[in-house]
Amino acid sequence: MTQDQAILFTILGLTVAGFLWGRFRHDVVALAALMACVVAGLVDGGAAFVGFGHPAVITVACVLILSRALQQTGAIDALARRVLPQGAGRLGAVSALMALGAFLSAFMNNVGAMALLMPLAVQVAGRLDLPPGQVLMPLAFGTILGGMTTLVGTPPNLIVAGFREGPAPFGMFDFSYVGLPVALLGVAFVAVLGWRLVPVRRPAGAAAFETGSYLTEFSVPEDSAAIGLTLRRFEDALDGAALQVVALVRDGVRIAAPHGGRRIRAGDTLVVEAEAKALTESAARHKIALEGLGPAGNDEQGDDTVMREFAVLPGARLIGRSARQLHLRSRYGVALLAVSREGQRPSARLATLALKAGDLLLMTGPEEVLVEFARDMGCVPLDTAPVTAPDRTRAWIAAAIMAAAVGLAALGVLPAAASFALGVLATMVTRTLPLREVYASIDWPVVVLLAALIPVAGAMQATGAADLLAQGLVGGLAQGNTVIALTVVLVVTMFLSDVMNNAATAAVMAPIALGIAGRLGVAADGFLMAVAIGASCAFLTPIGHQNNTLILGPGGFRFGDYWRLGLVLEAIIVAVSVPLILLFWGV
Repeated sequence: MTQDQAILFTILGLTVAGFLWGRFRHDVVALAALMACVVAGLVDGGAAFVGFGHPAVITVACVLILSRALQQTGAIDALARRVLPQGAGRLGAVSALMALGAFLSAFMNNVGAMALLMPLAVQVAGRLDLPPGQVLMPLAFGTILGGMTTLVGTPPNLIVAGFREGPAPFGMFDFSYVGLPVALLGVAFVAVLGWRLVPVRRPAGAAAFETGSYLTEFSVPEDSAAIGLTLRRFEDALDGAALQVVALVRDGVRIAAPHGGRRIRAGDTLVVEAEAKALTESAARHKIALEGLGPAGNDEQGDDTVMREFAVLPGARLIGRSARQLHLRSRYGVALLAVSREGQRPSARLATLALKAGDLLLMTGPEEVLVEFARDMGCVPLDTAPVTAPDRTRAWIAAAIMAAAVGLAALGVLPAAASFALGVLATMVTRTLPLREVYASIDWPVVVLLAALIPVAGAMQATGAADLLAQGLVGGLAQGNTVIALTVVLVVTMFLSDVMNNAATAAVMAPIALGIAGRLGVAADGFLMAVAIGASCAFLTPIGHQNNTLILGPGGFRFGDYWRLGLVLEAIIVAVSVPLILLFWGV
C-alpha cells in the first residue's frame, strides 16, 4: 500500500463515518472529502470542481426542473386521478398506487413522485380501513424500485453510466433489462404478500385516518375550566381519547413527567401529546389556548381558517429551523399548532423545536396560504390534497417536453445531459414553470454531493486504491469466482446504500467494481449494473432513501420497522438480479 492509498483510505473511512453519523448533511461531508483530497494532493486543485460539469450532475439537475414543471402544471395529479381505480379493494388499490409510483419514478424525481401520491395513499388507507403504513411503505418501495429501470430514474444510474469504459455510456433503457423485471417482481411481491410484513403501528378500525400523536403546548388562561383539575383528571376528561401531559412549564421552569396529582394553575403551560382531534377537543372543553391560536372557540381568525396536517419533505427549506426562526405568524400568516416526531419525544419547547425531515406538522391558517406555504417550504399535505384545476395547455406542454427529452436521449440523437438541458430551455421559453422557480427546483445538496464525490472516485482509480480493494474482494471473498464476486458487489452495495446516501454509495463502489472486473478479466458492464441495482435497493432503514424518511412519521414507523419487509425484498432482488445480469450483460 502506497502513501497516497493510505491517505485516501483514511479520507474514505472518515467520509463513510460522516455519512453514518448524520451530524452533518451529506453534501457537507462530500465537500469535506473533496477538499481533503485536494489538500493531500490526491485531486488537482484546478480540476477539483469539474464534477459540476459532469453529465450525471447536469442531468440530475435538469430532471429535477422538468419534474417540478410536471407537478406545478397538474399533469401528474391529473394522470394519477385518471389511472387509479375508484372503489378498488386493497390488492387493486395498492397495486395501482405502486405501479403508478414506479412508472413516475422511472422518469422523474423519486421524492417528487412520492410527495404527489402520498395524499392519495392516505385516502386509500382511510377508505379501506387500513393502517396508513400498510399503504405508505409499499408506495415508498414502489417508487424506489421504479427508479432503477431507466438511466434518469435515480442518480446512481447516472453515476454508474459515467464510469462505463467503451465507445458510449449506458443508454436510456439499458438499465431496463435488469431493472424492469426486478421492479415488476418487487411490486407484485409487496402488493400481494409483502405488505403483511409491514408492522401495524395503528389500529385498523379507526373511523378516520390519524397520522400519529402530536406534541403541542396548552397555555392555561385565567378563565380556563382546567384550573384546579389534577393532571390525571385533565388527561381522562376525553372518553376514549389518548391524551398525555408529558411536561409542565410553571414560572419558567419545565417539569418533565409531572405527577398526576399536581393541580393546574392559571398561567401554566402544559406540554401535551395526543392525536390531532383530541388536541382540539380538549382545548375546546377546557377553554384553553392551543399554541398558535387564541382560546379555543373564539372566531377571531375568521371563517377561512382551517387546520391541515403536513409532512416535512427531505431537503425542505424549513429543516433545522424552528417556528420562531421562520416567523410563521408575521411572515406567512400561519401558525404551527403541534409537531409529531414518531419514535422520540422532543425535549425543546414547540416554538424553538428544530424541525426534521419526516416530522408531521399540524398547522392553521387560510387554506390558500397554507397551500402556498407548503409548496414554498417543502411540505406535503397528508389529509385531502389541495384540489387545483390543472392548466391543461401547460400540462400537455410539460408532458410533451419531458417525453421529447426522454425520446432524444433514448434514440441517441443527443446525450442525456444535452437532451434534458434542451428540455429545461423549452420549459423556460414556454413558461410551463415560472422562471423564479426554475433554479429553486434543483435539490442543490444532491448536486453538490455528486459533484464533490466524482473527483474523489477518480482519485480512487488514479491512486490504485480501487484496484487494491478489488484485489482483496476477489481473493478474499470471491476466491476468483466471477458469480460470487458479482454477488458480493451487489450485496455490499446494498448494505452501504441502506446506511448512507445511494449516490455516494454508487460513487464509491463503481471504481471498485471496475477494478474487480479487471482482476477477473471479464467485461465491466455487469459489475457496474450490479452497483446500479444495489445502490437503488435501500429498503432496510428509514435513512437509506429519502422516501423511507418521508413515511417515517405518517406511517407511525420506528427505525427498526423497515427491515422485515426490506430484507425479504432485497433477498428476492439478489436472487433475480444476478441471473439477469449474467444473461444480459455476459459477465
